[in-house]
Amino acid sequence: MRILLIHQFFLEDHEGGGSRWNEIGRIWKENDHDVTVLAGMTHYMGIAKNRHNRKFFHISENCNGVQVIRCFAGGNFKSIAGRIISFFSFALTAILGGLFYAKENYDVIIVSSPPLFVGISGLFLSLWKNIPFIFEVRDLWPESAIDLGILKNKNLIRLTFWFESYLYKKAKLINVLTPAFGESLIKKGVDPKKIIYIPNAADFPNAEKALSTFDHAQFRQQHQLQDKFIITYVGAHGIANHLIQILDTADLLTDTNVIFLLIGDGAQKQYLIKEAEKRNLRNVRFIDSVSKFEVFNYIHASDMGTSVLKKTNTFKTIYSNKTFDYFSCKKPVLMAIDGISRKLVEEANAGVFIEPENPADFARKIRFYIDNPLLLTDQGENGYRYAKNHFDREVLAIRYLNYIRDL
Repeated sequence: MRILLIHQFFLEDHEGGGSRWNEIGRIWKENDHDVTVLAGMTHYMGIAKNRHNRKFFHISENCNGVQVIRCFAGGNFKSIAGRIISFFSFALTAILGGLFYAKENYDVIIVSSPPLFVGISGLFLSLWKNIPFIFEVRDLWPESAIDLGILKNKNLIRLTFWFESYLYKKAKLINVLTPAFGESLIKKGVDPKKIIYIPNAADFPNAEKALSTFDHAQFRQQHQLQDKFIITYVGAHGIANHLIQILDTADLLTDTNVIFLLIGDGAQKQYLIKEAEKRNLRNVRFIDSVSKFEVFNYIHASDMGTSVLKKTNTFKTIYSNKTFDYFSCKKPVLMAIDGISRKLVEEANAGVFIEPENPADFARKIRFYIDNPLLLTDQGENGYRYAKNHFDREVLAIRYLNYIRDL
């Protein structure tokens, strides 16, 4: 099959961040399917400007043999207006990229959202090329954009809800990344027969590859982490992540050997660094974004991983990407996200739920693990087994292909 994916934040080779589609693309190529991606030129954490000398289009083949057509997107992620400009400009340039550079006779288009506005590109190219499109919901938009203050204008909110409904109507299939997304769409009147479920997943090959060459003691010594209880957070440092709660927790744990490693970037990173300096927090370390392989090294060196988000009802419907990375490395999870993410960790018996934005609860439960070190190994193994049984990316990528074939 020939598949055209529209995904604004498809990663460059060896770039840190959510690599879901990079891995799916690799698996599909290994199964003799052609994949072309229309992608943007900036990272979703907003850490880089146009990486291709402000060209409007850049065509290359990534390390997995996937053709990637990078399309210019204006704006930046330092302001809400900049985000909106980035989303809309990519929707336009992706159409142009699809018309002039993606010239294969594709069998299907997959549109991965958010942002919701990539649906504009998918709709247009689906009509122009006369092929069906699948709409993928990685996050509930516009609800999450409203909760975070990205969308405030009432007229724009109404227009966005209408456009969301129109996309669901026109899509041949709608893939949801969590069961809660599916329930939400059905409440909105979406035909349940259209909805499929291919969730986020664990990247076992890369986690195990990293472990095969990993020297735990040497890594800790190299990074001056000997005798530390290491808690790692991997991901964006943005409004949604609300990482100030980790700093508040670190403030309560200065009498322990706990150290938090915050790996990634985003709009709030500089604010967080300044805040940590102001509080003289020596148990918080900020690390710039690193490759996925290096991320696994940090996780393997850690005692626990943590997943945190702002306390909103919308975020009760999501699975956090990083949780599956922790599972694949046999690390228990401090889950400061309520809803189905809490259910995931509790069903797997692979960590503990922490009330979001409650540093006292966060600190209390970390102290419990410090006092019960054997629990780290048991729960880490539990998470690994649970992910192997339910969230193996290799298995889920093939299941996705089977749904596409049925179209």
